Amino acid sequence: MEPVLSVQNITKHYPGFALENVSFSLGPKRIMGLIGKNGAGKSTTLKSILNMVSPENGSVTMFRKDFYQHEKECKQHIGIVFGGIDFYPLKKLSTISAVTRRFYENWDQAQYQRYVKLFALDERKKYKELSNGMKVKYLLALALSHHAELLILDEPTSGLDPVSRDELLHVFCQIVNSENCSILFSTHITSDLDRCADDITYIQNGRVLQSAEKGKFLRSFEHLKTPEDSGPLTLEEIMLRTERSKWDDITTL
Repeated sequence: MEPVLSVQNITKHYPGFALENVSFSLGPKRIMGLIGKNGAGKSTTLKSILNMVSPENGSVTMFRKDFYQHEKECKQHIGIVFGGIDFYPLKKLSTISAVTRRFYENWDQAQYQRYVKLFALDERKKYKELSNGMKVKYLLALALSHHAELLILDEPTSGLDPVSRDELLHVFCQIVNSENCSILFSTHITSDLDRCADDITYIQNGRVLQSAEKGKFLRSFEHLKTPEDSGPLTLEEIMLRTERSKWDDITTL
């Protein structure tokens, strides 16, 4: 099947940091976790994909179209949830939603109301009155109300309590199973991905270290196991040992 999203050789340089030839692809109705420690390049990758920052090289194909040439059209079919988006904090949710719906040709008010009910959102509340978890749920409700075929989420579970994180992961799985939708979300909380991810892309210092189906991804790091390991390594153990080996290389120079 054709991928929903294909990223090829994205490069972006900043003073002291660079994305170098970042490439991966996401298939239909799949969840991909984009992992890496803080500062590895996860957010820069997502912003480069969406042209929020201008990459110096590379291409993004979305729904079989060149995203940079068909950006407006492609954005009708994606939902975006980024942390730190405060909209108008003093406005009620109903007012924000009424403005947002004008931007989408396929806005489905009945679908929006279903997610408002599912997430127990009170549209009479002001945005600033929502907890972090409810803010993420509200952004998801907006993102899903125009039948998005791709969700791009930047650290959606960061800062949430365990119960709220568990609820959101359950929602992600439900979305992929019930909607014609794929999900790409960045996180440094690898335990989230043990539960819901189909594919993993690991970015280290601006480069893709590995991108594969989760089982294949885990097997590709078997060389990090020690005689004391009785079972397969977890994503957290893979990240810890990979980052540690990088620092061991530096300290032996």
